[in-house]
Amino acid sequence: MKRSATAIWSGNLKEGNGYLISESKALDNMPYSYHSRFEEGTGSNPEELMAAAHAGCFTMQFTADLTKAGFVPEVIETKCKITLEDGVITTSQLTVNAKIAAIEEEKFQELAQQAKENCPVSKAYKSLEISLDAHLENHSN
Repeated sequence: MKRSATAIWSGNLKEGNGYLISESKALDNMPYSYHSRFEEGTGSNPEELMAAAHAGCFTMQFTADLTKAGFVPEVIETKCKITLEDGVITTSQLTVNAKIAAIEEEKFQELAQQAKENCPVSKAYKSLEISLDAHLENHSN
């Protein structure tokens, strides 16, 4: 399986701008610029897209691991924060909140760590420090 996206840029770094197009058209002329990457400008940026990829991949892997272990998640919400420092992407911080019936905290943490280590995006980001902060919401039966 191969997926693709295209970035098109016009102008210099600080005053120019670009847009992103994904093969699926989920990103269809998504704007990005120096301002959206390093300041608070409108549009996306590579780090935001990396964060979305890691959050989405981890959540799917976690769901698969939970299902294989016999658990059915009601909801899993994963936030990912990518850190860019001095021109280097240094960390990917995953925070997950989940509601899953009949799972013990120890098993929840074990499966969350397993998903963090085995999701394909985590493997691709192996040069980064990848952290995980997992939270299980109380579930009443």
